[in-house]
Amino acid sequence: MAYERNVSPTKSYRRVIRHLTTGFAAVLVFLALIVPDQIFRLPPGNSVFTALLRVPVEALIAGALLLLLPQRGRLGRARRPLAAGLGVLLGLLTVVKMIDIGFFAVLARRFDPVLDWILADDAFNFMVDSIGEPATIGLAVVLVLASAGLVAVMTWAVLRLSGIALNHRVAAWRGIGTVAAAWIALTLMGTQLIGGIPVASHTAADLAAHTALALPNDLADRKRFAAEVQVDAYRDRPDDQMLTALRDKDVIISFIESYGRDAIENPAFNSAVLTSLAANQEKLTAKGYASRSGWLTSSTAGGGSWLAHSTFLSGLWIDNEQRYRSLVSSDRLTLTRAFKSSGHRTVGVQPGIIFAWPEGAFYGYDHIYDSHTLGYNGPGFSWSPMPDQYVMSAFQKLEYGSTDRGRLLAEITLTSSHTPWAPVPSMIDWDAVGDGSVYGPMAATAEGPTSVWKDETRMRTEYARSVAYSMDSLLGHMAEYGRDDLVTVFLGDHQPASAVVGHQATHDVPVTIVAKDPAVLDRIAGWGWTDGLKPDPAAPVWRMDTFRDRFLAAYGPEGDPH
Repeated sequence: MAYERNVSPTKSYRRVIRHLTTGFAAVLVFLALIVPDQIFRLPPGNSVFTALLRVPVEALIAGALLLLLPQRGRLGRARRPLAAGLGVLLGLLTVVKMIDIGFFAVLARRFDPVLDWILADDAFNFMVDSIGEPATIGLAVVLVLASAGLVAVMTWAVLRLSGIALNHRVAAWRGIGTVAAAWIALTLMGTQLIGGIPVASHTAADLAAHTALALPNDLADRKRFAAEVQVDAYRDRPDDQMLTALRDKDVIISFIESYGRDAIENPAFNSAVLTSLAANQEKLTAKGYASRSGWLTSSTAGGGSWLAHSTFLSGLWIDNEQRYRSLVSSDRLTLTRAFKSSGHRTVGVQPGIIFAWPEGAFYGYDHIYDSHTLGYNGPGFSWSPMPDQYVMSAFQKLEYGSTDRGRLLAEITLTSSHTPWAPVPSMIDWDAVGDGSVYGPMAATAEGPTSVWKDETRMRTEYARSVAYSMDSLLGHMAEYGRDDLVTVFLGDHQPASAVVGHQATHDVPVTIVAKDPAVLDRIAGWGWTDGLKPDPAAPVWRMDTFRDRFLAAYGPEGDPH
């Protein structure tokens, strides 16, 4: 009883606080080490806690390293700086892991710490469209402060646990030995949790290796790509041998933003797209057009449209910013330049370009129409500066409808189906489009992305509606104004974000060629594509970078009937 009277309430309170802070530090470090960067791999519900019961090898190695240092002398004095350094490293890796989680959710891949910083601007603009600029700036500030705070707290946590281990060296060594034996046993047995996650964890080490190797890997890829760019069977093709079968045709190449395979095949939200395809098929057939469709595997998913565009047009696999920058600095033959060589006037219709676009010179356009030169006098629709139907109407007035022109190649990027897929414009009479001011009331009364994104089902439905609208705009223009000599090639640039299609979706996108002249489609009869605007699930799937050479061969002298 005398002992109990000597323990003051203050000391008891401090002991409880010490235990709580130590427990918090242990949980924080443990979670930082074992939570995977692909958070969707964790099972839903209560089983997620079971999936977190993993054994991190990094904790064993770091603990042993700190305990092996002598208590005194120069090496002993290095223990605290070493522990602090490990804490900072773990904190930084945790920040990278959180960014990875976001990248996997949107782009279905890891964050590249060397190449991906340029995407911050796109992310900022997307958030401005979704929640407004003040809220976006506030969110950015919070994220920066939270990242710095996370590194600081993680450093404190590692220092806290290091001090506890040193004060209880024997118990710490016993714990490390026991857990190390368990880790080795679990590794040898290949024991896994729900979802195929190994119990023996080295998640943080893998992430550290990926991050540390990013620069040398990127340098090696740059060297490989420099060699790839030089391999081109069509580099020295004479102009009079280029696209000879299309010299008497007007050609439209159109990218439909986020038009992925799931837009056609996913029954959870594909009804609007299937309805659009069927209706446009009927209209085009009535006008005498036929079509064939297949699949291409895009070099990107969820975003990064320019990577897919450059892959398709250049015949090279462009899946990161470094390759893109290297490509547009080269003299690689693009489909646009090939058409220019064949005698076509080449124009780029790029409503999504709102700033200077020096890369446009690489593609070989004779003229570029951007958001400032298409004559639009209406409101923006979220990310898209103008509705796709207006874009096609402006193209008709500025280029296609001219009577005193030569053959035309137009590369048109349609943006109404860009995230965040709300508000979606409605089709109107082509004669009513005018300068776009007619869209004012439509935009003012439409539901914005903030409310749509609160409901996952609505978000997916609006995504499909936006793709259908882009399709109606492009193919509606063809049915309304298309001449007998028009050939249209249209495709999706990539699948939408994982929030729409999930994390197991392919990178496949539909591709279609539409023409009235039967000879145009006869040249691709051997491709195995499906008749019509909707590719069959069993239709061939090609990598997107293979299309350029297949197309140039099909419509060049080697594709002539024998």
